[in-house]
Amino acid sequence: MRIGEIAALVGVTTRAVRHYHHLGLLPEPVRLPNGYREYTVRDAVLLARIRRLTELGIGLDEVRDVLAEDAGRDLVEVLEELDADLGRQEALIHERRARLAPLLDQAREGRLPAEGPVSPMLAELFGDMARASAALPGPEPAMAAKDRELLALLDMVAPAAEQERLMGAMRRITEAPGAMEQAYALYEELDALEDADPADPRVERAAQRLADVLPDDLMPAGTDGPPQEGFLDAFLADFSPAQAAVVERALRLVMERAR
Repeated sequence: MRIGEIAALVGVTTRAVRHYHHLGLLPEPVRLPNGYREYTVRDAVLLARIRRLTELGIGLDEVRDVLAEDAGRDLVEVLEELDADLGRQEALIHERRARLAPLLDQAREGRLPAEGPVSPMLAELFGDMARASAALPGPEPAMAAKDRELLALLDMVAPAAEQERLMGAMRRITEAPGAMEQAYALYEELDALEDADPADPRVERAAQRLADVLPDDLMPAGTDGPPQEGFLDAFLADFSPAQAAVVERALRLVMERAR
């Protein structure tokens, strides 16, 4: 058989056959006097086995191990590992679909916030913020939108247990009578500091007010400094120096209070 014939027989491309030759998975066949490769049935069987293994999701490096002399034992071991990996992927897909279902319901009902998709707990908080914003005489403070961006990001990247802890802390803040109105007053105060000097006396006052509304358990137990300082630095990069000073000072006040 020529290369085109064996490729068609097994159901792969001639390019794949040449690639397997290059990697050493498929030995080069004897060449005829005219220079053409001459493949045998044994070559076709080996090529078909390579195709089956790759279709199972086995990497080419592992295929090489399977095709070694101790192929029987290696094949069982690799397939067991693949089965375990597929089981983990199946569980992960099931978890993701379970998280997607309420978000899909929100989208269908027109309740998915602009920062979405987010968890149901955060969507509820954003709904409260939207109602508070709608009651304002003027436009929503820019700091409120930045706060939502941070919460949406944490909602996506934080582990489930940490999400639940953070959202529980946030709900305790916002469910208190007048808390949402107080939060928006603070957002406006932070907006007013956009062009201020970090040494402005208003910075310390705003930091104290922010610390007063943040719960002691906002940060994980045993924290000695701002959590994920690299992440915090990236987030504060969008703030003015005075606004960033308010947030950093408030976080340190909360940590000192919680000790």
